[in-house]
Amino acid sequence: MFTTLGKSLLKATFTLVLIQQSALANIAEAPLVSIKSHDDYFTNISQYCGQAFEGKVTEDNSNSDSFANKKLVMHVRKCTDSELQIPFHVGDDASRTWIITKTGSGLSLKHDHRHKDGTNDASTMYGGHTVDAGWSEVQSFPADQYSKELFVKQGIPQSVGNTWQMFIYPKQFTYRLIRDGREFRVDFDLSKPITPPAVPWGYKD
Repeated sequence: MFTTLGKSLLKATFTLVLIQQSALANIAEAPLVSIKSHDDYFTNISQYCGQAFEGKVTEDNSNSDSFANKKLVMHVRKCTDSELQIPFHVGDDASRTWIITKTGSGLSLKHDHRHKDGTNDASTMYGGHTVDAGWSEVQSFPADQYSKELFVKQGIPQSVGNTWQMFIYPKQFTYRLIRDGREFRVDFDLSKPITPPAVPWGYKD
């Protein structure tokens, strides 16, 4: 039999637990804020989640033949409320994945480069971040500080001036790289989905 004091202590403890639970229920994580043009752009791409599309180089003023005579495929492979993963396959090379992320300060674009065994390439996770509202169809990503320091370390300081752009229209998606004296562009036909490629290097289903 509980004494009167014991019953009072038990009741007080139970009341305290209820108060704590109520307080915890009212605690919420800080929201991931975003603006309409970024949200609309993100949604315009994510509507193609699970689909893959073939593209072609429409501008390349370098002397590189890295993309010549190779099948180019983008695959909007994985989509969450805050991140899009888009592998970019170049022939049998599945080393590249574009990652677009809502950061709370805008949108980030990163290039995840892997080796065939899944390990990180020395040149990986470079990219940029939006600095303005952009448009629901177009966003620009000037090189971020991590990327600038990586490029200098790798002996390609000219890439410090990189800006990546991605365009999303009803029938076409475009990936574009620009800087002084350099332009590279690939256009993908969104009107003709193709069979999605294999999982990119370093990822799992």
